[in-house]
Parts: sequence; structure tokens; C-alpha cells
Amino acid sequence: MINKINFKKSNGLVPVIIQDSTTCKVLMLAYMNEAAFLKTMETKLVTFYSRSRKELWIKGETSGNFLKMQSIKLDCDQDTLLIKVIPTGPVCHTGTDTCFEEENKADGFLYQLEKVIQDRKNEDEGKSYTASLFKKGINKIAQKVGEEAVELVIESKDDNKDLFLNEAADLMYHYLVLLAAKDFKLEDVVDVLKSRQK
Repeated sequence: MINKINFKKSNGLVPVIIQDSTTCKVLMLAYMNEAAFLKTMETKLVTFYSRSRKELWIKGETSGNFLKMQSIKLDCDQDTLLIKVIPTGPVCHTGTDTCFEEENKADGFLYQLEKVIQDRKNEDEGKSYTASLFKKGINKIAQKVGEEAVELVIESKDDNKDLFLNEAADLMYHYLVLLAAKDFKLEDVVDVLKSRQK
């Protein structure tokens, strides 16, 4: 890839957009020269070129909040990089998650569904199916997860796409209910998965 990057366009530097590989939040913008790019590829820890200090710096070498590189993409003009990372802590030097004062949390549908489930859990007079599950307790919720898992396994052996996807959705929903019943969040599971990435 390095032969395709146009470092000459901006006096040896290219802007680098840093994005969380899990949440897809943009975390920061910095610059790389050729040496910083090569160091990043070698160590898998994102390394930038400091325009003020005129030297390379590994993001996190002082704070311990490293950016573990997951992928690098070059834009259509070949003069900007998009690096997807796993951050090991707050990214901004001010201590915030991002340099744009945003929380680094996912905004996808599953997280929205998780919030709805949590709201149902907290309802005193809730009459929804979700609220009724919480009222029946952890044993019933865990049983439902087991039932849905078995049903998904059964459907996976057939070729009915609709039935398989519906059972997969049922399992996912009841799994989120179980997490909420145990006072955990999907993000907690994501953190475990992140920690297993090499």
C-alpha cells in the first residue's frame, strides 16, 4: 500500500482519520509521514508524525492509551488514510473518549433495542412481553435463552431461511434480556471480545 500513498501532495504528510473498529465513532485526526506509516505497520500500534515537535510519536506512549490498528484504507485520491482501531483508553489528551467530545459508544440498532429492554425492566406496571419476562425472574429468562438456542440449532439443519432468521432474532432478543437481568450490557460482552483480539 505504501507505494500508492501520495505523501508528496502535502509536503510528506497525509491526514489520518482514526475510527473505532467496534463503535464506528471517529476518534481523532492526525498526520503520518512515510516513517510513521511503516512504524504503524510494523508494530500494529498507530504512530503519527508530530508537526509541532517534528518527530514520530506512538499514540499512547505517555498515557498508556494506545490505538491498536485493525485495518488501514486509502481514500480515492490516495492522500488520506482511514485507520480502524481498538483504543485501550480515552483518545483525546484532555481525557475524553474522542477529540470531538463524544462518548465512544455504539449507536446501532442492537444498542437501541438494549435500551428499550432496560426501560421495560424498570417499568413498575409494564404489561409488555419483556416486562413479564423480568417479573418471572432469572430462571425463566435463562430457560427461554436455552429454548431459543435449541430452536435455532434445529432450524440451522434445514433450508428455510425465514425460520432460521426468525429463530436467530428470538435468540438475540432473549440473550439481551438475560444480559439486562444480570445487570450487564452488550458493551460488556464487546469489551471481553476486544480483549481477546491479538
